[in-house]
Amino acid sequence: MPRLFTAIEIPRDVALSLSFLKGGLPSARWIDVENYHLTLRFIGDVEPRHADDIASALEKVDRAPFDLALDGVGAFGSKKPHSVYAGAAPSAPLEALQGEIERICQRLGLAADPRKFAPHVTLARLRQPKVDDVARYLALRGGFRTPAFTVGRFVLYSSKDSVGGGPYVLEAAYPLQGTRGVERRGPRVAPLPQPAAFGLAR
Repeated sequence: MPRLFTAIEIPRDVALSLSFLKGGLPSARWIDVENYHLTLRFIGDVEPRHADDIASALEKVDRAPFDLALDGVGAFGSKKPHSVYAGAAPSAPLEALQGEIERICQRLGLAADPRKFAPHVTLARLRQPKVDDVARYLALRGGFRTPAFTVGRFVLYSSKDSVGGGPYVLEAAYPLQGTRGVERRGPRVAPLPQPAAFGLAR
């Protein structure tokens, strides 16, 4: 049973900037650079046939590319921090994309996500950290910001049931070009021909 989520990929140059944020936090389990992403909608464990329905429905998203920058670092869990992240700068197109994906998921019968959308890239999971250590880490990196990069597609990932952090499998990629085309199971960069069926349903 695949565990699915939609996301925005992080370009290599931006991922390199994020990698410089590693270190200085003893309790951290750092995410591998190749697994950096910005989650749009966590879907969860679904039956293979339902996964195929979700993948097909996401083809209806028809939005233009947009620019996005990462801005600042933070931690989730104020009294008991459990992860640190790089935040995304405010972006109306990003909010609109996430909202459309959320509506599609709900139309397919998925429960509404109870959490407010907080766009971010997870940098590390924390294991019983000292709050002072986390505060010091965040203070030293408070000026972090990346140049804007173009978001030209969003993707559907699958993952194993684990503590998080990857590896993830790219199941489908959806260009933001008004073409309503979709790339399935292939390289992250090169365009792919459209196959007849989504692999998870097999």
